[in-house]
Amino acid sequence: MIKTLVLLGATGDLAGRFLLPALAALRAAERLPDDFRVIAGAREDLDDPAFQCFVAERLERHAPHLPDAARADLIQTVRYRPTDVTDPASVSGLLSGIRQPVAVYLALPPSLYAPVVTALGAAGLPVGSRIALEKPFGESLDGALALNRLLTEVIGAAGEQAVFRVDHVLGLATVQNLLALRLSNRVLEPVWNGRHIEQIDILWEEDLGLEGRAGYFDRSGTLRDVVQNHMLQIMSLIAMDLPASLDEHALRDRKVDVLRAVRILSRDDVVARTRRARYGAGRLYDPTGGAGRVVSAYRDEGGVDAARGTETFAEVVLDLASERWAGTRFLLRAGKALRRRRKQVTVRFRPAEHPSARSAPANELRIGLDGPEDLALHLTGGAPLDPSCPAPVSFAAPPPAADLPAYGRVLLDVLSGGSTLSVRGDESEAAWRVMMPVLDAWSAGLVPLEEYPAGSAGPP
Repeated sequence: MIKTLVLLGATGDLAGRFLLPALAALRAAERLPDDFRVIAGAREDLDDPAFQCFVAERLERHAPHLPDAARADLIQTVRYRPTDVTDPASVSGLLSGIRQPVAVYLALPPSLYAPVVTALGAAGLPVGSRIALEKPFGESLDGALALNRLLTEVIGAAGEQAVFRVDHVLGLATVQNLLALRLSNRVLEPVWNGRHIEQIDILWEEDLGLEGRAGYFDRSGTLRDVVQNHMLQIMSLIAMDLPASLDEHALRDRKVDVLRAVRILSRDDVVARTRRARYGAGRLYDPTGGAGRVVSAYRDEGGVDAARGTETFAEVVLDLASERWAGTRFLLRAGKALRRRRKQVTVRFRPAEHPSARSAPANELRIGLDGPEDLALHLTGGAPLDPSCPAPVSFAAPPPAADLPAYGRVLLDVLSGGSTLSVRGDESEAAWRVMMPVLDAWSAGLVPLEEYPAGSAGPP
């Protein structure tokens, strides 16, 4: 296992909200070596004690449930150096004296990846090191292709094993459970195809607005931020043919097969099969029963350039050119400031062929991706032939207990050399090929930018 994590962008929101708490969780679970250390770099002019205070405050805010001893131990292992992450000399100074392999985590905006990777190449990394990059990987297909070429130049013979393209959704316990459901369930697999399944909805609906992320989100939008990565990854796991083994190469091969089977949308398809919208002023739902927080329209949020026309809601309907999924629609929908938080896969089965069942509501399997349910099977029972037949029934199961947060699993994979939770280079390029026609048509104004009130179900 790699024993040194170099954290670039260490004072940012990603590091403070997710990565540092995940490291503390790994320490609490005794999953890190005793001599593990964190070398942190960012532009702020801090010394070790000041940065350790920053870490303590973020852990108190975002990981108060973790043992005090684990948090204190992590705080003592961090060292900080002010760093210009795009300057080879500054990066070289951050890495000076390190001879063992390191994992360099780029907790930075995607626009900085190319100059930072270039700086790392010039500074030189110890043999056996890894570079981890957050999603979205590039900002377009051309950007992803260029970044993959740059990484190949920098890492040389180490190849894909030295690159970790992070999509933390793959580390969620519920998404891991989705994979287990496919691999171990002999009941579902025989009907997991277009003959029996009419539509699969993949939903990533949030009941929060920007929450201070305008600087990043307004340049990205929901399609780049969520659909191109999280949702296509989930679709790949849902739709893939089962790999012959759990070998990480076989698993990622099957996911790439799905992405390459997606029918690329024409401009007419984009107009007919996609929607984009942004939220207007409204009141967000309060799950405690309160009145809810009033929010401004997205275009009026601080840090937003309304002229960009950035979407906070995106919907795309896809289908696959494969024998397994002939006739099945895949609906991907994501949005912010909606009525409720709902992250799930809904599998809608075709009605039974018997005439009495054709007018009945579809049976559904709902798979929770981030709570509150893990699995929920809703059976309509069809139109009963006998009035004494029981009413429709539902079965639900709670989400699995998570031993580690999603980023804890990601970091463990990064440090241990695993790649199951990493997105392969050709996989990232295939995902961009699916979404580029949508982005191009939206940029050309072919699909109108609708508006919906914050706290509503979305555009009408």
